[in-house]
Amino acid sequence: MTNTHHDLAVEVSGLRRSYGSGKDAFEAVRGLDLTVERGTITALLGTNGAGKTSTLEVIEGLAPATGGEVRVLGMDPVADRRRVRRRTGVLLQRSGFAADLTVTETLRMWASTVSSPRSVPESLEMLDLTHRADVKVSGLSGGEQRRLDLACTLMGHPELVFLDEPSTGLDPESRRRVWRLVEDLRDGGATVLLTTHYLEEAERLSDRISIMDAGRIVREGTPAEIVEGHPSHIEFQNVTTPLPDLPGARVDVGHTRTVIAAPELQPTLTALLTWAEAQRVTLPGLVARTATLESVFLSIADSGHAPSEPAVADSDTDHDLEVAR
Repeated sequence: MTNTHHDLAVEVSGLRRSYGSGKDAFEAVRGLDLTVERGTITALLGTNGAGKTSTLEVIEGLAPATGGEVRVLGMDPVADRRRVRRRTGVLLQRSGFAADLTVTETLRMWASTVSSPRSVPESLEMLDLTHRADVKVSGLSGGEQRRLDLACTLMGHPELVFLDEPSTGLDPESRRRVWRLVEDLRDGGATVLLTTHYLEEAERLSDRISIMDAGRIVREGTPAEIVEGHPSHIEFQNVTTPLPDLPGARVDVGHTRTVIAAPELQPTLTALLTWAEAQRVTLPGLVARTATLESVFLSIADSGHAPSEPAVADSDTDHDLEVAR
């Protein structure tokens, strides 16, 4: 089914963004196409320097594109910035809240900048900050500051929400509370575009995932579509008995462990275990797992052809890939 413009909250076509000029020019985003359907959660993933932040800054209206076209809620995010801002919420990686204001004072100040804001008590309750209402921002933990960021982002009931690393710095319980909140936003009709280094977060929340590498989208689809066709893996400590023929599988015998990449897990694992039983061979440390978003992402990250993006182009260069388990 082809999406109509009315179905899309974000439309990006042929987006390019360059830094510098002449021989020193660096193209951080290279003809990127991206669509985000209304009422869905879309995760934009990528290795450090892949161009995620450069892309988001254009979509959010914080920077102009070098080339291509971007429409947000049917509008130009730069030329129509004032109108777009009324209908969107943006959570950046770092906030600039005044350290001497209390949580309540910060929310009241933020409420004065948006139309039809949530009440301060509702915002406090939504992000589990009621017990910290009278604490100064400087006295909050990193996770509490992050929840305050999110409370301000959602103050104006935005229909499109940009979340840049929403659960960074949160403990596991707070992270899952934020996940439920993001799901509630989607269920209430809002659209969410998020970036995250937690692959479990992307897999849990996203209706669709787009993976960037070297300034382009290299894989996209539902979480199930992303891993489809990617090999499953079987691992165990090396054994001295020669292994059987495993049709379609790739066997890599390393220094201490054997890794088998199989297009289908069950028949390959069945053949291996049947052989092991017949030969009375034990497979120490046997692990078998289907393809995951993590394995797909790491295969892209390990391809090694993504150039390093300058720090000015992507503010997430101080983060490493994190997999929450």
